[in-house]
Amino acid sequence: MTAATSESDMPDWEKRFRAPRVSLPDWAEDAPDRSLFVSNATGTYELYAWDRASGEQRQATNRPNGTTDGLLSPDGAWIWWFDDKDGDEFGVWRRQPFGGGADEEATPGLEPSYPSGLALGRDGRTAVVGRSTDDEGTTIYLVRAGEEPLEIYRHAESAGVGDFSHDSSLIAIEHTEHGDAMHSALRVVRPDGSTVAELDDSRGGTEELGLEVLGFAPVDGDPRLLIGHQRRGRWEPLVWDVVSGTQTDLTLDLPGDVSAEWYPDGGALLIAHSHKARSDLFRYDLATRELTRIPTPPGSVSGATARPDGTVEYLWSSAAEPPVVRSTTGEVVLDPPGMKCPPSVPVSDAWVEGPGGVIHALIQKPAGAVGPLPTVFDLHGGPTWHDSDSFAAGPAAWVDHGYAVVRINYRGSTGYGRAWTDALKHRVGLIELEDVAAVRDWAVESGLADPERLVLTGGSWGGYLTLLGLGTQPASWAVGIAVVPVADYVTAYHDEMESLKAMDRTLLGGTPEEVPDRFAASSPLTYVDDVKAPVYISAGLNDPRCPIRQIDNYVNRLAARSAPHEVYRYDAGHGSLVVDERIKQLRLEMEFAERHLTPTATAPTD
Repeated sequence: MTAATSESDMPDWEKRFRAPRVSLPDWAEDAPDRSLFVSNATGTYELYAWDRASGEQRQATNRPNGTTDGLLSPDGAWIWWFDDKDGDEFGVWRRQPFGGGADEEATPGLEPSYPSGLALGRDGRTAVVGRSTDDEGTTIYLVRAGEEPLEIYRHAESAGVGDFSHDSSLIAIEHTEHGDAMHSALRVVRPDGSTVAELDDSRGGTEELGLEVLGFAPVDGDPRLLIGHQRRGRWEPLVWDVVSGTQTDLTLDLPGDVSAEWYPDGGALLIAHSHKARSDLFRYDLATRELTRIPTPPGSVSGATARPDGTVEYLWSSAAEPPVVRSTTGEVVLDPPGMKCPPSVPVSDAWVEGPGGVIHALIQKPAGAVGPLPTVFDLHGGPTWHDSDSFAAGPAAWVDHGYAVVRINYRGSTGYGRAWTDALKHRVGLIELEDVAAVRDWAVESGLADPERLVLTGGSWGGYLTLLGLGTQPASWAVGIAVVPVADYVTAYHDEMESLKAMDRTLLGGTPEEVPDRFAASSPLTYVDDVKAPVYISAGLNDPRCPIRQIDNYVNRLAARSAPHEVYRYDAGHGSLVVDERIKQLRLEMEFAERHLTPTATAPTD
C-alpha cells in the first residue's frame, strides 16, 4: 500500500472491501479443534486452516483468481478444495494435509466436471462425489482411496449429493428426475447404489413442492435424516427415519422460513429462522419438543453451527454493522488483524402494494439526507434469493456517495413463502419487473427518489433484470448498470452450464425450441432497440452461468445503433474473488453513473 493509498487517506467505501473478512469456520466432526475458513486477508479470497488448540492459522490455497469451495474431512486430516480454471467452475477436487503439504488429486479416475455436491466419510478414505457435464447430465460416484470410482447414480436431469450418514452406510441424494429443477425429490441409497427409500412431494405434478437434505443424524447406526419441506407453503424441517419411513413433523410456531441442523449429540436441533429480511436462532429439544431462543443481535445470521460443548457459533451482521463470527459464550470467534471495516447506515423497511401482493423493500440513504435523492435500485441475484438486513459493501458505497439505495424482494425471492417464490414461472423477468416498477413509483411519490436520477443495477439475475428493465421500461431509468447478466436468453441457454439449463427449462416450461415465444418475451435482446438509458455492462470471460457470447450479442446490437454504452470484460468467472478487482469494478460503475446523471448527482471520489 503506497503513501497515496494509505489507510488514513482511503475512503470508507474502499476500506469496506479491503478490511479482512472471514467466513463462519467449518470444523472437523471427529477433530473439532481443526477448522477451515475463507478469508480475503491477502487481497484474494482463499481457504485457511485453523488449529484452535495451538491458535495457528495457515493459508491453504493460493490461486490468482481465488478459492472458496472447500471442505474439511471429518477426521480433520484433509482439506478438500475445488480446482477450476479462472472461475469457469469446471474442474476436479484436490486435497492437501491439514498441517500443510503438497496438493494431490482427490478423485483420480474422474474427469473434470461441474461440481454437484461432495460428502466425505469419517474413515478418511471414502467420499461421495457429484458431477455434472453437458454430455452426461449428473453422475454421482463413491470414491475410495486406492480403488476405481464406483458410479452409483446417473440421470440427464440435475441432481446433487445431499449427505453421507455418520457410519457411511447411507447416502442421501437430491434429484429432479421429474423435470422440475426448482423442487427436488429425495432418494437414499446404499454405497452400492441400491435404493433404501424415496420421498417426493411433487404429488405427480399436481402441486409443486420441494424437499432438501439438511443432514443425517450424527450418530452411528442412526437412520434419521433431517430434511426441509414446503408442505405448508414455506420451508420447514422434519425428521425422516429412512428405514422405518416414519416422519416426525416439528410444526414450529414461527412465521417465515425455518431451517435446521443437528446438535452434535443428535438430541437437539439448531433452528435458523428467517422472517421479513431478518433472522434469528433457536434450540429445539427433540425429546421435550421445547423451543428456546438463542440470543442474537437484531440483523441477519448468515450461518450457524453447534459445537460439541453445546455452544453455537454464528456469522452475524446488519446493514449498518460489518460481519463478525460470534459465539453464544459472548466471545468473538475470529477477529482478523488489520484494517477495521467501517460501519454503514441502517436500513428501513418499505411495504409497497404491488400487482401480486405486498412487496418488501429495504431502503438505505445518507444520514440526515432529505429527498428527492439520486437513487440506486439494486436488484438481487438468484432469482431464488433475497436481500436482508445484512452488511453489503456495494450498497454502502453508493450511500457514501450521496445516493439512496433501494433493494427489492420481488416475486421470485425466497423468504416470503412458496407462492411468492414460484410466481415468476413462464413470464420470467416480466413478473419481477412489475414489482420493481411498483416500488419505483412508490419511491418517487414518497419523495425519496428523484425521477430524473434513477439507476437500475444488479448482478447475475439482477443484471438480467436490469437489461430487461431498460428495454421494457425505457422511460423509467436514467442509467443501467448490469453485472454478469443474462442479455440474450436463447444464446445464454445454449452456452450455460447444464444445471442452469435445467432451471431455465423449469422456469420457462421448455427449451428455446419448444417455447420460443416465452424465451423471446423474457429476453433482454428482444427489447434492446427500445433502450434509451446509457448502459454499462461488466462480464467475466470464463463465466459458465452468464456466458460471454450472449453478452457480446447484446452489446453488438447497442453498438449498431450507436447507443451509449460501455463494456468491461475481466479474466474470471461469475464475479471476482480478488479485492482489487472488486474495487475497480465498483469504481467504474460509480464513475459511469456520475457521467450520465444530471450534474446535481453527487460525484464519487477516490
